[in-house]
Amino acid sequence: MSQKIKFRLEIDFQASPQLLFQYLSTPSGLSEWFADNVNSRGERFTFIWDDGEEEAKLLTKKPNEKVKFQWDEDEGEDYFFEFNIQVDDITKDVSLIIIDFAEEDEIEASKMLWENAIGALKQVLGST
Repeated sequence: MSQKIKFRLEIDFQASPQLLFQYLSTPSGLSEWFADNVNSRGERFTFIWDDGEEEAKLLTKKPNEKVKFQWDEDEGEDYFFEFNIQVDDITKDVSLIIIDFAEEDEIEASKMLWENAIGALKQVLGST
């Protein structure tokens, strides 16, 4: 398996960190925009799409700040995907920072997938 490269996306949101966090950390929230359906048992999450399903482990969950998952296929590696919610101290603007890994020739496609998913999340939240 070739080496994956870390990449980062930052998207501004017009939503409270608390509301955004619910859509990033709960099976019902994630199934609204990220997958067709999401189930969980403790730290184990099953993401279901038309063409299959993927298992992931919840590594970190800090209320209203951060959620970090690792796909089963990446177990034993230092690869993960993470959602960080940042609030500007002065303006109170909310940003979502996504950190993920992809093989070099798949980074642009991965970014596009995330941008499409985030577009769906913004629609669900009514955020422009």
